[in-house]
Amino acid sequence: MLQNYFKIAWRNLARNKAFSAINIVGLAMGLATCLLISLFVLDELSYDRFNEKADRIVRVIFRGSIQGEKMNEAHVMPPTAQTLKADYPEVQEATRLRRGGMPFIVYGDKTFRESEVAFADSNFFQVFTLPFVKGDPKTALIQPNTVVVTQEVAHKYFGNGDPIGKVLTVKSLNTPYTVTGVIDKLPVNSHFHFDMFASMAGFPDAKQPSWMTSEFFTYLVLPKGYDYKQLEAKLPQVVEKYMGPQLQKAFGMSFAQFRKKGNDLGLFLQPLTTIHLHSELSGELDANGDIRYVYIFGAVALFILLIACINFMNLSTAGASKRGREVGIRKVMGSMKLELVGQFLLESSILTAVALLLGVGLVYLVLPAFNELAGKTLSLHLLANPWLLPGLLLFGLFVSVLAGSYPAFFLSSFKPVSVLKGGNSLDRFTSGKKSFGLRSGLIVFQFFISITLTVGTIIVYQQLAYIQNKKLGYNKDQVIVLPEAWMLGDKNEVFRNQLLQDPRVVNVSTSGYLPAGPSYNNNFTVYPESNETELIKTLRYDVDYNYISTLGMQLVAGRNFSKDYGTDSSGAILNETTAKVLGWGNKALGHTITNSDNQGKKTQLRVIGIVKDFHFKSMHERISPLVMVLNKNAGTMIVKAKTKDITGLLAVMKKNWDGFKVEGPFTYSFLDERFNDTYRAEKKIGEILGLFAGLTIFVACLGLFGLATFTAEQRTKEIGVRKVLGASVTSIVALLSKDFLKLVALAIVIAVPVAWYTMNNWLQGFAYKIDISWWMFALAGVLAIAIALLTVSFQSVKAALMNPVTSLRSE
Repeated sequence: MLQNYFKIAWRNLARNKAFSAINIVGLAMGLATCLLISLFVLDELSYDRFNEKADRIVRVIFRGSIQGEKMNEAHVMPPTAQTLKADYPEVQEATRLRRGGMPFIVYGDKTFRESEVAFADSNFFQVFTLPFVKGDPKTALIQPNTVVVTQEVAHKYFGNGDPIGKVLTVKSLNTPYTVTGVIDKLPVNSHFHFDMFASMAGFPDAKQPSWMTSEFFTYLVLPKGYDYKQLEAKLPQVVEKYMGPQLQKAFGMSFAQFRKKGNDLGLFLQPLTTIHLHSELSGELDANGDIRYVYIFGAVALFILLIACINFMNLSTAGASKRGREVGIRKVMGSMKLELVGQFLLESSILTAVALLLGVGLVYLVLPAFNELAGKTLSLHLLANPWLLPGLLLFGLFVSVLAGSYPAFFLSSFKPVSVLKGGNSLDRFTSGKKSFGLRSGLIVFQFFISITLTVGTIIVYQQLAYIQNKKLGYNKDQVIVLPEAWMLGDKNEVFRNQLLQDPRVVNVSTSGYLPAGPSYNNNFTVYPESNETELIKTLRYDVDYNYISTLGMQLVAGRNFSKDYGTDSSGAILNETTAKVLGWGNKALGHTITNSDNQGKKTQLRVIGIVKDFHFKSMHERISPLVMVLNKNAGTMIVKAKTKDITGLLAVMKKNWDGFKVEGPFTYSFLDERFNDTYRAEKKIGEILGLFAGLTIFVACLGLFGLATFTAEQRTKEIGVRKVLGASVTSIVALLSKDFLKLVALAIVIAVPVAWYTMNNWLQGFAYKIDISWWMFALAGVLAIAIALLTVSFQSVKAALMNPVTSLRSE
């Protein structure tokens, strides 16, 4: 019997090649897209779960608020780990990690600049499960001046030799580090990626007792099944006990007084497995994802799969008229309903199997391009992932049942007497109100999803365009950043003067504080002269005399720092927000602000200027208070150019750089590129969303094309009669198209409020955003109607141009 089922299924599919092809291609596209998104979502959800203690590890984070200005930091104070381990028995392990900068590492005659260096406590590898190749993870970092490196770094320095016991020298510290361990490359799905882990035991800052400085990423291991919220509830006691006295010394007020002013500081806990998708903290070790996008893409995967299945159901039920008599005869001959259901489900399974194979092939084909677009390293290795093949088979079985169950039960429910009468009796099953109503509802759902995604794509791109074109308060065009200027040492000024002699260079500033991309970032707490208890949390920028003019910033009051004024070393330039928060506005000139360091030493600064607010943070955040102070900073050089020959200017700059025999190579970046990198995640999301919106529309149109084909076939004789009676091609096309266009119009009406609500919520994540306008919905609607009309018209025009003699010959 099973063999007979296969024969019938194959003959039916071969007889209806067009419908079969549309079904297979649509289902394959849906399956491929769903599989692609599933790989993306599973990768996002897998971060840090490779650690054996992943479900027990939490990170200690810092949150605070001073006069409404928020502090949300991923790193905490040096004594935090040791204190929590000593005071709370539920803390089984506590370990720390700290960035190690970008030092030059020397081995023999080899010198490399390393960018992924970290200091770690001796028990770090007992907390995190990193793949050791050589050495003992329990003892590798116990001794000072020891280091664990990745295999890639070991090969770079030592070739194929044994790295254990070899000595690397950190040039800036003039300190030798002995290699005690080698690990494999860190998993991609980790929230940090370092190539070298040096022992914290020899790092002076690690022993500081200060609770007023941070920079240490601190992780705790808790007992199995322990609710971390119980420990978190005890942390306010830690803050008051240890941070309170130091705050009293620094600001001259008790912790209770500090809180009474509406301020607060606190330590909190964050589960390790939530860091990548749920963290919105500053100072993260690596770029994080966003759980909202996981939800969005998960929904898109589900919807496009549903649309593909809907196409299958629509086309199968629409084509039922061709099989009505077959069902009737088979029932008269004794076939049971269950046997008929099995037959049609088998046909669905064959189609699904072919579509699944084609879909997997498509994934293999487009995966490299998708990885480049999404910035991922996703793979589809069936042998490397033993769960993948069974998962795909179960996935295919689920889809075949989902897509084929309704057509199977629909076709098998035909009554023999009705379907064998022929004529209008049979048409009731395929073109009656119930059948047409279902297919209409499914078409509306398809285009509702398509239009919603299209609106979302339009709004994402409009927001990105708004960010690109918004006035930032500084000029980012043709600004060259030299991040390694510190290597020039005492030749810094000579190099600067060489640049200024080039007519293509407008100005040069030396400061590591940049308004875009990675930058120095110092918290700065000040209070106005009139009230020492009114603390204001700001950021501090250390700048030179040329900083404001080089970046094209505007002063709204007062003056810039100048060599003509010997007292400017104690001067300050505020941004408009700081002046407003202090209650001075443009009358801030001449007032003084006071900063108190961690030891209680006070520094008074006199306001000499107010700079127009400029965006030095992401557009996700509002402009916060900022204080500029005059300070020598040789870390980074900022060069403002005005030329069409940027390439030639860079060549001259490199030549001058090389002339100083600088240890490191000449490196540069452009400020506008650093700005664009800030929104790289949003740009990727927009591109991926646009891609999936296009695929969704394509799959929906495949189904619409199939239904239009079927409708034209069903009404062939009607079209012939109308043409004989004088109907024009235009009127026939309109007749066949209007029902479908009504459904698309209904989909637009439903999609508009849903799209507005969804995208309005997305825009709330930006402090500076566009207003959602009516034309965005109108454009998406017009596109949907145009695409639907083009899809339907192809078959409508073909039917309208058919010779009526051919269609009426059998009458």
